[in-house]
Amino acid sequence: MTGLNRDQFGEDFVWGVSVAAFQIEGAVDVDGKSPSVWDVFSSKKGKIKNGDKATTTCDFYHRYKEDIDILKSLNIPHFRFSLSWSRILPAGTGEVNQAGIDYYNNVINYCLEQGIEPWVTIYHWDLPQVLENHGGWTNRQIIKWFSEYVTVCADAFGDRVKHWMVMNEPSAFAGAGYFLGIHAPGRNGIRNFLPAVHHAVLCMAAGGRILREKLHDAQIGTTFSSSLVEPFSQSARDIAAANRIDVLLNRLYIEPILGLGYPVKEVPVLRKLDRLMMPGDEEAMKFDFDFIGVQNYTREIVKYSFFTPYVGASLVHAKNRGVELTEMGWEVYPPCIYEMVKKFSAYEGVKKILVTENGVAFKDEVEGNRVHDHRRIAYLQSHMAQVLKAKNEGCNVEGYFIWTFTDNFEWAEGFHPRFGLVHVDFDTLKRTVKDSGYWFRDFLASSK
Repeated sequence: MTGLNRDQFGEDFVWGVSVAAFQIEGAVDVDGKSPSVWDVFSSKKGKIKNGDKATTTCDFYHRYKEDIDILKSLNIPHFRFSLSWSRILPAGTGEVNQAGIDYYNNVINYCLEQGIEPWVTIYHWDLPQVLENHGGWTNRQIIKWFSEYVTVCADAFGDRVKHWMVMNEPSAFAGAGYFLGIHAPGRNGIRNFLPAVHHAVLCMAAGGRILREKLHDAQIGTTFSSSLVEPFSQSARDIAAANRIDVLLNRLYIEPILGLGYPVKEVPVLRKLDRLMMPGDEEAMKFDFDFIGVQNYTREIVKYSFFTPYVGASLVHAKNRGVELTEMGWEVYPPCIYEMVKKFSAYEGVKKILVTENGVAFKDEVEGNRVHDHRRIAYLQSHMAQVLKAKNEGCNVEGYFIWTFTDNFEWAEGFHPRFGLVHVDFDTLKRTVKDSGYWFRDFLASSK
């Protein structure tokens, strides 16, 4: 693994880092921005570990030049970041907030000035609260709202941004936010979950069509979270349980986008999605994306559970399996990313894949102006080697983005788990490049 160098992946392979607006920007009520569902959710007692709030977080809103300068110093050529819907359209629809447009124009322009290619994610979970007040992702009107938002973004930034991702991990914001209630907006139950699923699929496709119509030279993709799912045993019940979880984690969104429909056979409750289908939806769910972003961190082991409604399955938590754990409690299992690249590559309609997120949170050792994180380096090396293995076996995987650039506000986990290549002191906001950041810099400069 230590023998990896950039040339092995080919000169056109894309290398970068990924971030999300809510996790790094701060400035939550600055220059006309309205509250997002995450602003509201994180202000509620008991929702975020340690009561952390993203009011300032990394203050990227004011420090973007400093951070982009660090990107340049680390030889990182591609920067994936998201736009805040409530910063651009504070009312969710209608009047555009020029200050929000100006801010993202400044970020994009400064990236380009520094020789860094911007990759823009249009939606990374931070729905304007005003739209959630009208039902959010459970309201079919969101197709109209989202289409308006995408149109504004394409018109404002499409002359310079050539790489777009419509949506980040719909399974995460629909599952955790509208079924389990552990993420914003904190709603739960199947009656919220299924409409959120269907409307997210329709919005992904609608957003793709708008971008393609307006930006003829752009590369248009969307991203999916994925986890390798394996059965606890080779019993028929465990294997069937694992297949059901695989549907929810890996198949539920990509298959309708590809025109395969919803995978209802293994999870019968998904047949209730038929009640939400309207004339034309089957066709409207499809879009021919230029690339698919695969995001992977771990694998899940699944066993049959009579007591779990809808899926009859439960996870065998990594902490109970005697395996190496991350600060998130996830298993370190490098072959998982190989398997997920192979899985998504096997779909006939997937043209190419980029790994748009992969990374790890471990406890960093801070010594003066150095941050030692050798376990992160080992994790990244081992997972990159698995991506290379998939590529060498013929998978059309053309890029790898590390999650994440700087330590940030990690959603419901608050500030505790640190995924960054750059350490952030959340009291002083001082940035310190970690050993992993210097390792990635040297890797990007490497050759045979």
